[in-house]
Amino acid sequence: MSTISCERPSSPSSTLHEHYIESQSSSNHTAESSHNSQKTHRTDDTCSSPSMYPGHGTSASPYIVDWGHDDPENPYNWTKAKKWVITMQLALCTWTVAFGSSSYTGGIQGTMRDLRISEDVAILGISLYVLGFALGPLVFAPMGEMFGRRIVFLVTLSVYAVFQIGGSLGHNLPTLLSCRLLTGIFGSSPLTNAGGAVSDIWNARERGLASAIYATVPFLGPEVIGPIVGGFVAQNPHLGWHFNFWLIFLFSGITLVLGYFVTPETYGPVLLRRRAARLSAASNGIVHHVSKHDLHRSRSFLHVMRVNLSRPFVFIFTEPIVLLLAIYISIMYGTLYALFSGFPIVFQHHRGFTPGQSGLAFLGVGFGIVLGIASQSYQNRIYRRTMDSSPTGRAPPEARLHTAIMGGVLIPIGLFWFAWTTSPSIHWIVPVLAGIPFGAGVAQILQSLTTYLMDTYPLYFASSIAATIVLRSCCGAAFPLFSPSMFKTLGDQWAMSVFAFLALICAPIPMLFFKYGWWIRSKSRVACKDYSSSTTDSALSMTPSSQFEMIQETIHVKEDLEVDLPFNKDETHLV
Repeated sequence: MSTISCERPSSPSSTLHEHYIESQSSSNHTAESSHNSQKTHRTDDTCSSPSMYPGHGTSASPYIVDWGHDDPENPYNWTKAKKWVITMQLALCTWTVAFGSSSYTGGIQGTMRDLRISEDVAILGISLYVLGFALGPLVFAPMGEMFGRRIVFLVTLSVYAVFQIGGSLGHNLPTLLSCRLLTGIFGSSPLTNAGGAVSDIWNARERGLASAIYATVPFLGPEVIGPIVGGFVAQNPHLGWHFNFWLIFLFSGITLVLGYFVTPETYGPVLLRRRAARLSAASNGIVHHVSKHDLHRSRSFLHVMRVNLSRPFVFIFTEPIVLLLAIYISIMYGTLYALFSGFPIVFQHHRGFTPGQSGLAFLGVGFGIVLGIASQSYQNRIYRRTMDSSPTGRAPPEARLHTAIMGGVLIPIGLFWFAWTTSPSIHWIVPVLAGIPFGAGVAQILQSLTTYLMDTYPLYFASSIAATIVLRSCCGAAFPLFSPSMFKTLGDQWAMSVFAFLALICAPIPMLFFKYGWWIRSKSRVACKDYSSSTTDSALSMTPSSQFEMIQETIHVKEDLEVDLPFNKDETHLV
């Protein structure tokens, strides 16, 4: 009997599946006939027949459920229109959280006046919010990989919106600071899970522009729109600094409603787990199915929680790619938030700008971010040319790093330019224009390194990005606290030069991975590897029993990390 009626992707994994099924079809004919006589149900799953999957359908050897070729339930096969709607909703959600971090800065003077606190205490409202970005991903990133992105989004955004009311109505310091910390914690969910959702629905060839939008558009919130809106709202006597919290509440409510209606579950392992459960339930439990990602997964909830919650820290200490990129992104992120306290000093205290006018000084950075996003089209062309010239039709993750190398040069140029043109004797437009190369460089670094992490850790991107967010948020929380003292002690020029020198030291990191990233990935147990066409040829020459053993070993690479690797037609290769 023929057991293959649904074409699978042309990849080593799919070929191994097919050869195994064919080799087992005669020996398992009696067992399958017994199962098939009881399976009179029909499902809407592409490749829903259990014979499409390797295994025997028993509790000891269940059918291993995987995606079929052109499977409509596979997020990679959703329509472009649906993917773009989801991507824009995720970008809006992340933008809303980022806006909440910086709109607060426009009302710092009013907060100091109404609550009778010093500037250092008022800045804690920024630092605690960003500190929440470091705490939340430790829980929400692995929970998104355990239970799915959607449920985590909806729950955390609901709590985030509720705590904005506390900031709107609070009239004392403990209420204000506690609400800022809690909103930062629950608002951190989109920072990790939104990026994971983008990698869930866009394959490696398509995700360049989508990742650029996700990675950089949200930074228009803290860098441009937040300071401008927050400044003009706070200086309006009819609104005041409390109104900034109502704005954030409004935006968070809109994104929550949109997320509920337009963004479904996108995480492949969760969708396959649901498919396996449907198929098993349809046979009244007689035929057993299991997702390929759950084949060797522990059934102990406590064990699963321990493994998933520890994974971001494991990535930091065992993955040099994650560690170095986290350090680089953290310094850039800390510099970004240092500007929130540095710009008021340079433009308000020394040049006499109003809070709203000081916010307008961020327009140079915003224009640079737009230019950085536009440069992604250049990066995409390079990446696609690399794919087209590759014998396997795949490009290595390092093909994403061209704009990161460019951004590593632009950032110190912009910072040194700004540092030595801050004097009031120099026209204000000159330091504002310095924000253009800085903004462009930040956008290029973020979008390039984000897609690099997506390609390097496709299934556990949320955990890898969570590791970077923990470090960058700690820097984002600390830099605004000591930067005013730096400006006071060192002066505007040398204080900004310190950040410029840090950026200059980090600039070679993308170049390092561009040249040696393939070797570093080859030493990792969880990063994707580069496989040539010879890998497929050698796999085809194996005996069927050896092929099935390879499948089992591949799925069960490292039990203590619970790493289950994808066999998607457009995604990375066997790890």
